[in-house]
Amino acid sequence: MTEKKPRLTALSHGGGCGCKIAPGVLQKLLAGVKPGIIPPQLLVGTETSDDAAVYQINAQQAIVATTDFFMPIVDDPYDFGRIAATNAISDVYAMGGTPLFALALVGMPLNVLPLETIGKILEGGEAVCRAASIPIAGGHTIDSVEPIYGLVAIGLINPEHLKRNSGARPGDRLILGKSLGVGVYSAALKKDKLSESDYEVMVASATQLNTPGPVLACLDGVHAVTDVTGFGLLGHLMEVCKGSAVRARVDFSALPLLSRALEFADAGYVTGASARNWASYGDAVQLAAGLGDNERALLTDPQTSGGLLVSCTPETVTEVLSIFLQQGFSHVSVIGEVIEGEPGIEVA
Repeated sequence: MTEKKPRLTALSHGGGCGCKIAPGVLQKLLAGVKPGIIPPQLLVGTETSDDAAVYQINAQQAIVATTDFFMPIVDDPYDFGRIAATNAISDVYAMGGTPLFALALVGMPLNVLPLETIGKILEGGEAVCRAASIPIAGGHTIDSVEPIYGLVAIGLINPEHLKRNSGARPGDRLILGKSLGVGVYSAALKKDKLSESDYEVMVASATQLNTPGPVLACLDGVHAVTDVTGFGLLGHLMEVCKGSAVRARVDFSALPLLSRALEFADAGYVTGASARNWASYGDAVQLAAGLGDNERALLTDPQTSGGLLVSCTPETVTEVLSIFLQQGFSHVSVIGEVIEGEPGIEVA
């Protein structure tokens, strides 16, 4: 009799970017850490909670360095590897960089998972790196209680084209490259309520590389870029607002959503991370009277390998949308605007 393989999602207490420590808790943790060495070549560090570190090596080149890893969001090992790798590489794209190579971070319960399953996870990560035209040049493995996979991603950028999350200006328009709802879809998956077609939609979104990043970085009218991941749309937009000393308005009706996202939220398929996210930054968010718990759940929904969030001039909107559409991002949408005022977000 063949031994039944365990579900990957049953082996971890959280999944995907929902594993992230909540923004409020993270802020408290980092508050007690004394700043280390900050050389002038370090163009981007921890000061604005940006997507990656950037270190200048000469007038035309800077290194973009980031790492991301998490526990399974899906049960298929190959898809888990693909999603985790896509998510890690995204932070290089979000800075406007071009990926160069990656290092694998692997922690697996060797007494629980068959080597074949672990191999499929690694194959999935390798497949995404091939799609991004980069090698996995090394890494580190440990025997862990829960399955963990991710990458260290290294990229390159011209410092003149660097896009931080702290450059948004009043009058800018906000553009989101992917649909929201990966978190509620993953919650539905854990309850066996996700159809095969819905699963395919979720994985297709989470494995789409954010390749418009380096092209957008060359546009003078693009002032800020980040990617939407574990803190949800509002959390990552809040980082933009704080770093840029601006306020944002979001039109909920303009948000691109996975087709059954509201339905799943209404059925109660939400992640614990969503509530933790709201507890961390909800006091700086004004929700219109017509928006209830379901809408709030999607605004705070942790996105695993989510879309790029772009702040650009009104005159640049058409060009930005065109770049996204040319690269296959059919759900890209203008979702709001940047205004003057105390850092915070208004959702209508």
